[in-house]
Amino acid sequence: MSSLKLLSELPSNEIVLPSNQDGCDSIPDVASTYLRHAIGNASPLRSSVRLEMTGEIKLKKWLPFTATQVVRVDRGFVWSAKVKTGLAFIRGFDQFIDGVGEMRWKLFGLIPVMSGKGPDISRSAGDRYAIERVLLPSAFCRHEVRWTGDAIALTVEAPGVSPITLGLDSSGRVVSVSMLRWGNPDGGTFGMFPFGGYVDSETTWDGYTIPSRLRIGWFFGSDRFEEGEFFRATITHAAFK
Repeated sequence: MSSLKLLSELPSNEIVLPSNQDGCDSIPDVASTYLRHAIGNASPLRSSVRLEMTGEIKLKKWLPFTATQVVRVDRGFVWSAKVKTGLAFIRGFDQFIDGVGEMRWKLFGLIPVMSGKGPDISRSAGDRYAIERVLLPSAFCRHEVRWTGDAIALTVEAPGVSPITLGLDSSGRVVSVSMLRWGNPDGGTFGMFPFGGYVDSETTWDGYTIPSRLRIGWFFGSDRFEEGEFFRATITHAAFK
């Protein structure tokens, strides 16, 4: 069974807004503005999203990719992609399921070229899951979620998940996402590094309005972001369930 199918079939926990689906009375106004913008009034709270996307990823140089991703509340994500490199292609996945991270990539889908697992990979993948919840706004609709900050920088915290910060405009649209993420962007020792990126556009599917064109990388918010940027994606379809 594929990881994408496995994740889509995992049982989910109940998701509820901190107060109620209509009012959100117990959370700051700016958080309520964001949630109302992201989740349509009559939209049921969903536990997962399946995304189709295209874009470019930097592996020494920028290469085109197509990918499918599933993000699931309290379970994790699977990102499965095909990356073209000249006449060849690399196929594989990054995933984080129930606290365990792994990556596995093969040339022509057959010859191993990159793989990884273990505590550092799991911690880094867990941080990636924390920030990718912006693609599933109902993941923030939990009693244990805490919101701090203001309309310029709204921080989301929950037990067991690293804090992320959403940059918002006055309507509640996400214009940036950022966090400190565990990783080794320079190829050395693992540690906490600035991570995030810009949201260039958004789209509504199934009553959910989410970022649909993103530029993501390490060292976000510093003069090294141009160096650290490695992922540019356009989401072409999203299905929530």
